[in-house]
Amino acid sequence: MISLDLNFNILTRDLSHYLENQVKVGLFGSGVGLSLVLGFSAAYTCYYLISVARKPQLVSGGKKFYQFLRDQCPVVSETYYPTFWCWESRIQTLLRPFVTAKPGVVYRNELIKAADGGQISVDWFDNDESLSHPNPATRPTVLLLPGLTGTSRESYILHMVQQSRDLGYRMMLANYLGRKGRETCLKGVVVFSAGWDVFECTASLEKPLDRFLFNSYLTSCLQASVHRHRPVLEKCYDIDHVMKARTIREFDERFTSIMFGYRTNEDYYHDASPVHKLKSVQVPMLCLNAADDVFSPSHAIPVEAVKQNPNLALLITCHGGHIGFLEGLWPRHSTYMDRVFKQFAKAVFEKGNQLKDLS
Repeated sequence: MISLDLNFNILTRDLSHYLENQVKVGLFGSGVGLSLVLGFSAAYTCYYLISVARKPQLVSGGKKFYQFLRDQCPVVSETYYPTFWCWESRIQTLLRPFVTAKPGVVYRNELIKAADGGQISVDWFDNDESLSHPNPATRPTVLLLPGLTGTSRESYILHMVQQSRDLGYRMMLANYLGRKGRETCLKGVVVFSAGWDVFECTASLEKPLDRFLFNSYLTSCLQASVHRHRPVLEKCYDIDHVMKARTIREFDERFTSIMFGYRTNEDYYHDASPVHKLKSVQVPMLCLNAADDVFSPSHAIPVEAVKQNPNLALLITCHGGHIGFLEGLWPRHSTYMDRVFKQFAKAVFEKGNQLKDLS
């Protein structure tokens, strides 16, 4: 039971901070936002400020990386104020693609022929108009890897492209496997809403409401990808059986695990769970997760594993959903996740010398 017996001065201070930071121009860019906020009931305002708006938890395996983030990325120490009318995790997750703007981005596509005869499609945003890094040979490059069923046209990807454009960086969007250890060209990594344990993620998405809202849709997206290449794939797999899958787990049992040569789907899920790779990370990596993300339940967030590696840091917000992190009255142009990305990318490229030898 949450006590509403608060110090009025603290409540006023927090509400003033919210108004100052989140209601600068109001709803749809007008001045009506303040009127909306002042129309909150006192009880709801108290509940929001006590239970919803909280500072994120920052965990790191080393003091050096922890202090770097505190100094160079002030967003990690700020209270996260999720949009008051959609702070619940599922609503955040579902609404983000529709609420946030999609910045106009023109990519240059490159097809790379692989040794096995296949092709790798890479989308580039060259940012040739960069003022801070006019020389393409030295212009920093940000590599983006969209999530499951994601593309370079997802709203959250376009927002990160926009943030990188503002910083003067170029962007590369592809599926990428870096070389092991410190031989990689990567200077830093930021991961959003990772599903750390695939067993736990799958089980969470099979709960009735989450199966209805997310699992069935994602399964149909995966099946659509298979269907596009059916003439080739049906020579090796029982595509009719694959197309009858009703959950992600069934799809993986009938197609993904078989395609990658696993004896069982459980073996595939074990190898696909990033939690088992954390001890091997040798590049500074910041991970952002929301504790209410149904795709990655809070009990499966690897807090203790992160503490064992000085190259890792984990930022956990109470709310935010899956790739949501909406904030402000009308979260049209920027999210908390966008700000984490922009500040961390800038810190890595401009202050990266401070990240050497984190052990």
